Amino acid sequence: MADALPVCFVNGQYLPTAQASISPFDRGFLFADAIYEVIPVFNSKVMLADSHLTRLNNSLNELAIPNPHNDEEWRSIFNSLIERNGGGDIAIYVQVSRGAENGRDHFYPEHMQPTVFAMATAITVGPKDLSGISAITLEDTRWARCDIKSTSLLANIMLRQEAHNRGADDTILVKAGNLVEAASASVITVEKENLIFRPNSNELLPGTTRAYVLELAKSIGLTTTSEIVSEQRLSDADEIWLLSATKGVIPVIELNGKPVGDGQAGPVWQRIHELYEANKAVLS
Repeated sequence: MADALPVCFVNGQYLPTAQASISPFDRGFLFADAIYEVIPVFNSKVMLADSHLTRLNNSLNELAIPNPHNDEEWRSIFNSLIERNGGGDIAIYVQVSRGAENGRDHFYPEHMQPTVFAMATAITVGPKDLSGISAITLEDTRWARCDIKSTSLLANIMLRQEAHNRGADDTILVKAGNLVEAASASVITVEKENLIFRPNSNELLPGTTRAYVLELAKSIGLTTTSEIVSEQRLSDADEIWLLSATKGVIPVIELNGKPVGDGQAGPVWQRIHELYEANKAVLS
Protein backbone atom coordinates (compact mmCIF):
# COMPACT_ATOMS: atom_id res chain seq x y z
CA MET A 1 0.00 0.00 0.00
CA ALA A 2 1.05 3.61 -0.52
CA ASP A 3 1.82 6.09 2.24
CA ALA A 4 -1.09 7.02 4.51
CA LEU A 5 -3.12 10.05 3.50
CA PRO A 6 -3.25 13.04 5.91
CA VAL A 7 -6.31 12.16 8.06
CA CYS A 8 -6.96 8.94 10.00
CA PHE A 9 -9.50 7.71 12.54
CA VAL A 10 -8.54 6.51 16.03
CA ASN A 11 -11.14 5.53 18.63
CA GLY A 12 -13.80 8.00 17.56
CA GLN A 13 -11.52 10.87 16.57
CA TYR A 14 -10.29 12.11 13.20
CA LEU A 15 -6.64 13.10 13.55
CA PRO A 16 -3.66 14.07 11.45
CA THR A 17 -2.00 10.76 10.62
CA ALA A 18 1.29 11.93 12.16
CA GLN A 19 -0.47 12.32 15.53
CA ALA A 20 -2.07 8.87 15.62
CA SER A 21 -1.03 6.65 18.53
CA ILE A 22 -2.19 3.68 20.58
CA SER A 23 -1.12 2.24 23.92
CA PRO A 24 1.95 -0.02 23.88
CA PHE A 25 -0.19 -2.36 26.00
CA ASP A 26 -2.70 -2.79 23.21
CA ARG A 27 -3.22 -6.50 22.54
CA GLY A 28 -3.05 -5.88 18.82
CA PHE A 29 0.51 -4.64 19.32
CA LEU A 30 1.53 -7.27 21.88
CA PHE A 31 -0.17 -10.37 20.47
CA ALA A 32 -1.63 -9.51 17.04
CA ASP A 33 -4.95 -10.01 18.85
CA ALA A 34 -6.72 -8.01 16.15
CA ILE A 35 -8.37 -8.20 12.76
CA TYR A 36 -8.25 -5.91 9.74
CA GLU A 37 -10.10 -5.20 6.52
CA VAL A 38 -9.17 -3.31 3.35
CA ILE A 39 -12.03 -1.55 1.58
CA PRO A 40 -11.57 -0.23 -1.98
CA VAL A 41 -12.91 3.18 -2.98
CA PHE A 42 -13.22 4.25 -6.60
CA ASN A 43 -14.31 7.71 -7.70
CA SER A 44 -14.90 8.56 -4.02
CA LYS A 45 -17.39 5.69 -3.55
CA VAL A 46 -16.93 2.49 -1.54
CA MET A 47 -16.99 -0.73 -3.59
CA LEU A 48 -18.52 -3.96 -2.25
CA ALA A 49 -19.13 -2.39 1.16
CA ASP A 50 -21.61 -5.07 2.26
CA SER A 51 -19.18 -7.90 1.51
CA HIS A 52 -16.30 -6.23 3.35
CA LEU A 53 -18.43 -5.38 6.37
CA THR A 54 -19.72 -8.96 6.52
CA ARG A 55 -16.16 -10.31 6.47
CA LEU A 56 -15.05 -7.79 9.10
CA ASN A 57 -17.89 -8.87 11.37
CA ASN A 58 -17.15 -12.56 10.79
CA SER A 59 -13.49 -12.08 11.72
CA LEU A 60 -14.47 -10.24 14.90
CA ASN A 61 -16.94 -12.96 15.83
CA GLU A 62 -14.31 -15.67 15.39
CA LEU A 63 -12.04 -13.84 17.86
CA ALA A 64 -14.93 -12.97 20.20
CA ILE A 65 -14.19 -9.25 19.84
CA PRO A 66 -17.39 -7.18 19.98
CA ASN A 67 -17.94 -5.10 16.87
CA PRO A 68 -17.48 -1.49 18.08
CA HIS A 69 -19.69 -0.06 15.28
CA ASN A 70 -22.77 -1.09 13.37
CA ASP A 71 -22.75 -1.08 9.58
CA GLU A 72 -24.21 2.42 9.35
CA GLU A 73 -21.52 3.79 11.65
CA TRP A 74 -18.77 2.04 9.68
CA ARG A 75 -20.09 3.52 6.45
CA SER A 76 -20.07 6.95 8.05
CA ILE A 77 -16.42 6.48 9.06
CA PHE A 78 -15.52 5.38 5.53
CA ASN A 79 -17.29 8.34 3.96
CA SER A 80 -15.69 10.79 6.39
CA LEU A 81 -12.22 9.46 5.61
CA ILE A 82 -12.94 9.71 1.90
CA GLU A 83 -14.09 13.31 2.21
CA ARG A 84 -11.34 14.42 4.63
CA ASN A 85 -8.63 12.92 2.39
CA GLY A 86 -9.81 14.42 -0.88
CA GLY A 87 -11.65 11.44 -2.37
CA GLY A 88 -10.69 9.74 -5.62
CA ASP A 89 -9.38 6.18 -5.80
CA ILE A 90 -8.24 5.14 -2.34
CA ALA A 91 -8.10 2.13 -0.03
CA ILE A 92 -9.40 2.32 3.52
CA TYR A 93 -7.53 0.13 5.99
CA VAL A 94 -9.48 -0.73 9.15
CA GLN A 95 -7.98 -2.47 12.18
CA VAL A 96 -9.84 -3.52 15.32
CA SER A 97 -7.95 -4.99 18.28
CA ARG A 98 -9.32 -6.43 21.48
CA GLY A 99 -8.07 -3.35 23.30
CA ALA A 100 -5.44 -2.35 25.86
CA GLU A 101 -4.73 -3.66 29.35
CA ASN A 102 -2.24 -2.53 32.00
CA GLY A 103 0.28 -5.26 31.29
CA ARG A 104 0.82 -8.38 29.22
CA ASP A 105 -1.26 -11.49 29.90
CA HIS A 106 -2.25 -14.27 27.50
CA PHE A 107 -5.66 -14.41 29.14
CA TYR A 108 -7.88 -11.43 28.48
CA PRO A 109 -10.59 -9.98 30.73
CA GLU A 110 -14.18 -9.71 29.60
CA HIS A 111 -15.71 -6.42 28.48
CA MET A 112 -12.56 -4.85 27.07
CA GLN A 113 -12.97 -1.76 24.92
CA PRO A 114 -11.75 -2.52 21.38
CA THR A 115 -9.19 -0.23 19.75
CA VAL A 116 -10.28 1.07 16.34
CA PHE A 117 -7.90 2.50 13.77
CA ALA A 118 -8.65 3.41 10.15
CA MET A 119 -6.55 5.14 7.52
CA ALA A 120 -6.67 5.87 3.81
CA THR A 121 -4.05 5.34 1.12
CA ALA A 122 -4.05 6.08 -2.59
CA ILE A 123 -4.73 3.21 -4.99
CA THR A 124 -2.22 3.08 -7.80
CA VAL A 125 -2.14 0.67 -10.73
CA GLY A 126 1.35 -0.20 -11.96
CA PRO A 127 2.25 -1.33 -15.48
CA LYS A 128 2.72 -4.94 -14.36
CA ASP A 129 -0.78 -5.05 -12.87
CA LEU A 130 -2.07 -4.91 -16.44
CA SER A 131 0.70 -6.55 -18.46
CA GLY A 132 1.32 -9.38 -16.01
CA ILE A 133 3.50 -10.32 -13.05
CA SER A 134 5.84 -13.16 -12.14
CA ALA A 135 5.29 -15.50 -9.21
CA ILE A 136 6.89 -18.44 -7.44
CA THR A 137 5.28 -21.26 -5.48
CA LEU A 138 6.21 -21.92 -1.85
CA GLU A 139 4.87 -24.23 0.83
CA ASP A 140 2.15 -22.59 2.94
CA THR A 141 3.58 -22.14 6.45
CA ARG A 142 0.76 -20.05 7.92
CA TRP A 143 -1.49 -20.90 10.86
CA ALA A 144 -4.62 -23.05 10.62
CA ARG A 145 -7.23 -20.23 10.64
CA CYS A 146 -6.51 -18.32 7.46
CA ASP A 147 -10.26 -17.64 7.07
CA ILE A 148 -9.87 -15.00 9.79
CA LYS A 149 -8.43 -11.73 8.46
CA SER A 150 -6.02 -11.47 11.35
CA THR A 151 -3.21 -8.92 11.65
CA SER A 152 -0.86 -11.84 12.38
CA LEU A 153 0.80 -11.71 8.95
CA LEU A 154 4.42 -12.60 9.72
CA ALA A 155 4.33 -15.83 7.68
CA ASN A 156 2.71 -13.99 4.75
CA ILE A 157 5.40 -11.32 4.88
CA MET A 158 8.21 -13.87 4.96
CA LEU A 159 6.71 -15.84 2.06
CA ARG A 160 6.15 -12.75 -0.07
CA GLN A 161 9.61 -11.37 0.74
CA GLU A 162 11.09 -14.64 -0.50
CA ALA A 163 9.52 -13.92 -3.90
CA HIS A 164 11.17 -10.50 -3.88
CA ASN A 165 14.51 -12.05 -2.89
CA ARG A 166 14.26 -14.40 -5.87
CA GLY A 167 13.38 -11.64 -8.32
CA ALA A 168 9.66 -12.45 -8.56
CA ASP A 169 6.67 -10.23 -7.87
CA ASP A 170 4.57 -12.49 -5.63
CA THR A 171 4.21 -15.87 -3.96
CA ILE A 172 1.52 -18.46 -4.60
CA LEU A 173 1.09 -20.86 -1.70
CA VAL A 174 0.73 -24.62 -1.93
CA LYS A 175 -0.04 -27.17 0.77
CA ALA A 176 0.31 -30.94 0.42
CA GLY A 177 0.96 -30.44 -3.29
CA ASN A 178 -2.17 -28.35 -3.92
CA LEU A 179 -2.86 -24.68 -4.64
CA VAL A 180 -4.19 -22.65 -1.68
CA GLU A 181 -3.99 -18.89 -2.43
CA ALA A 182 -1.35 -16.19 -2.81
CA ALA A 183 0.49 -14.55 0.07
CA SER A 184 -1.77 -11.47 -0.12
CA ALA A 185 -4.40 -12.31 -2.73
CA SER A 186 -6.90 -14.89 -3.92
CA VAL A 187 -6.10 -17.09 -6.93
CA ILE A 188 -8.19 -18.19 -9.89
CA THR A 189 -6.83 -20.51 -12.59
CA VAL A 190 -8.27 -20.74 -16.08
CA GLU A 191 -8.49 -23.88 -18.21
CA LYS A 192 -9.90 -22.92 -21.61
CA GLU A 193 -12.93 -20.81 -20.49
CA ASN A 194 -13.43 -22.51 -17.13
CA LEU A 195 -12.52 -20.49 -14.02
CA ILE A 196 -11.34 -22.74 -11.20
CA PHE A 197 -11.15 -21.69 -7.57
CA ARG A 198 -10.41 -23.46 -4.30
CA PRO A 199 -13.46 -23.99 -2.04
CA ASN A 200 -13.60 -21.72 1.02
CA SER A 201 -12.34 -23.30 4.24
CA ASN A 202 -10.20 -22.46 7.25
CA GLU A 203 -7.15 -22.70 4.95
CA LEU A 204 -7.80 -19.54 2.96
CA LEU A 205 -9.47 -16.15 3.21
CA PRO A 206 -12.88 -15.87 1.54
CA GLY A 207 -12.01 -13.26 -1.10
CA THR A 208 -14.60 -10.55 -1.70
CA THR A 209 -13.06 -9.61 -5.05
CA ARG A 210 -12.80 -13.26 -6.06
CA ALA A 211 -16.48 -13.83 -5.29
CA TYR A 212 -17.48 -10.78 -7.34
CA VAL A 213 -15.30 -11.76 -10.30
CA LEU A 214 -16.84 -15.23 -10.34
CA GLU A 215 -20.28 -13.58 -10.55
CA LEU A 216 -19.07 -11.46 -13.47
CA ALA A 217 -17.73 -14.54 -15.22
CA LYS A 218 -21.07 -16.32 -14.95
CA SER A 219 -22.86 -13.24 -16.30
CA ILE A 220 -21.00 -13.54 -19.63
CA GLY A 221 -21.39 -17.29 -19.96
CA LEU A 222 -18.09 -18.52 -18.54
CA THR A 223 -18.12 -21.61 -16.34
CA THR A 224 -16.78 -21.64 -12.78
CA THR A 225 -15.67 -24.71 -10.88
CA SER A 226 -14.87 -25.03 -7.17
CA GLU A 227 -12.26 -27.73 -6.68
CA ILE A 228 -8.77 -28.50 -5.42
CA VAL A 229 -6.04 -27.85 -7.99
CA SER A 230 -2.68 -29.64 -7.81
CA GLU A 231 0.58 -27.74 -8.15
CA GLN A 232 1.20 -29.51 -11.45
CA ARG A 233 -2.22 -28.47 -12.74
CA LEU A 234 -1.49 -24.93 -11.60
CA SER A 235 1.70 -24.97 -13.68
CA ASP A 236 -0.23 -26.23 -16.70
CA ALA A 237 -3.06 -23.66 -16.45
CA ASP A 238 -3.84 -21.50 -19.48
CA GLU A 239 -4.13 -18.44 -17.24
CA ILE A 240 -3.48 -17.62 -13.57
CA TRP A 241 -4.97 -14.58 -11.85
CA LEU A 242 -4.35 -12.92 -8.48
CA LEU A 243 -7.31 -10.99 -7.06
CA SER A 244 -7.40 -8.34 -4.33
CA ALA A 245 -9.54 -5.41 -3.23
CA THR A 246 -7.06 -2.74 -4.25
CA LYS A 247 -5.54 -4.29 -7.39
CA GLY A 248 -8.59 -6.01 -8.87
CA VAL A 249 -7.60 -8.87 -11.22
CA ILE A 250 -3.89 -9.26 -12.01
CA PRO A 251 -2.58 -11.75 -14.59
CA VAL A 252 0.37 -13.97 -13.70
CA ILE A 253 2.41 -14.51 -16.87
CA GLU A 254 5.40 -16.32 -15.35
CA LEU A 255 5.43 -19.02 -12.67
CA ASN A 256 8.67 -20.43 -11.25
CA GLY A 257 10.60 -18.98 -14.18
CA LYS A 258 8.37 -20.52 -16.85
CA PRO A 259 5.69 -18.77 -18.94
CA VAL A 260 2.03 -19.20 -18.05
CA GLY A 261 0.20 -20.00 -21.29
CA ASP A 262 1.88 -17.98 -24.01
CA GLY A 263 3.55 -15.69 -21.47
CA GLN A 264 1.09 -12.81 -21.91
CA ALA A 265 -2.09 -11.66 -20.19
CA GLY A 266 -4.68 -14.08 -21.55
CA PRO A 267 -7.89 -13.48 -23.50
CA VAL A 268 -10.20 -14.57 -20.67
CA TRP A 269 -8.43 -12.20 -18.29
CA GLN A 270 -8.89 -9.39 -20.84
CA ARG A 271 -12.65 -9.96 -20.94
CA ILE A 272 -12.97 -10.09 -17.16
CA HIS A 273 -10.67 -7.11 -16.62
CA GLU A 274 -12.70 -4.92 -18.97
CA LEU A 275 -15.96 -6.03 -17.33
CA TYR A 276 -14.56 -5.46 -13.84
CA GLU A 277 -13.36 -1.98 -14.68
CA ALA A 278 -16.70 -1.09 -16.31
CA ASN A 279 -18.62 -2.25 -13.23
CA LYS A 280 -16.51 -0.65 -10.48
CA ALA A 281 -18.60 2.51 -10.54
CA VAL A 282 -21.84 0.51 -10.47
CA LEU A 283 -20.96 -1.18 -7.20
CA SER A 284 -19.51 1.92 -5.59
